[in-house]
Amino acid sequence: MTEKPQVRVLIVDDHQMVRRGLRILLRGFEDMLVVGEAENGQDAVRLCGETAPDVVLMDIIMPGMDGIEATRIISEKYPQIRIVALTSAIEMDYVASTLRVGATSYLIKNASDEQILNAIRAASKGVRLLSPEATQALIDAASRPPVVTYRLTERELEVLKLLVQGLSNPAIAERLVISKATAKYHVGSILAKLGVNNRSEAIAIALKQHLV
Repeated sequence: MTEKPQVRVLIVDDHQMVRRGLRILLRGFEDMLVVGEAENGQDAVRLCGETAPDVVLMDIIMPGMDGIEATRIISEKYPQIRIVALTSAIEMDYVASTLRVGATSYLIKNASDEQILNAIRAASKGVRLLSPEATQALIDAASRPPVVTYRLTERELEVLKLLVQGLSNPAIAERLVISKATAKYHVGSILAKLGVNNRSEAIAIALKQHLV
């Protein structure tokens, strides 16, 4: 009888009890082999080189190197290793960033034992699985209006802040220790980038978009 191939799993979480619970769970299945544990991203990267896991169960929010950065490094150095995020973070930024840097799947820590096992087995075959919460976060993000970016320089942001405070061009020049001509140039550039015709409109956009 041919033995069922085992999935080599590295557990990464900064909470010892979580790691212990996952280890006990996985050891109850013949097709799972826990090859190591890490409590932060830096240790996870090191252990990937030492233990050659097939799948990493990766927490995202950890002190030191977090799971997103660790996922990015592991995906670059060891592209054959699949990463299943297992975290309490359901915000869209976490989900999108983690998937963008190379995670195969994204689960929330309230996932059932069966969901975790299925995600590990699927990931070992290159199949993605997302928790309902992660899927909803991505759907919500896709339905949001695009964020407007104005690409103001650091100096232009300084000038815009002074505009909001009601300073004139000569007063801006004095405050920033620049010439009046330079202050006028920066104000003109700001108006052009914001797509407005006057200072009042620029101030309104600055306040509405929280630019300063």
